[in-house]
Amino acid sequence: MKRVGMAMAALLAAVVLGASPAFAQDPIHKLGRGASNVVTCWIEIPKNFHLGMQETNPVTGMFGGLLKGFGMAATRLVIGAYEVVTFPIPVPGSYASPYEGMELQDYAWE
Repeated sequence: MKRVGMAMAALLAAVVLGASPAFAQDPIHKLGRGASNVVTCWIEIPKNFHLGMQETNPVTGMFGGLLKGFGMAATRLVIGAYEVVTFPIPVPGSYASPYEGMELQDYAWE
């Protein structure tokens, strides 16, 4: 029984360590994500305005949400334009989303 467990563990380790990371990203997806973010970056402004109004103090949340919305819209516009220009190039090593690790999602409506 111990040998079967060891064999299963070795097989599992071989599968996990030998597998390449799977990205559902390709140049066309990168181009589409970039173009849609350039066109819809303005959605961040009313979205964050609304989210700011739902905070404990709606007046300060309104102004904070408005500022945050403009900042996120500018960020989304710049990153989207970068993705449109560099869509055929797998920068920085893959076509994965540059929004990973950021507060932004892949698209403004998410």
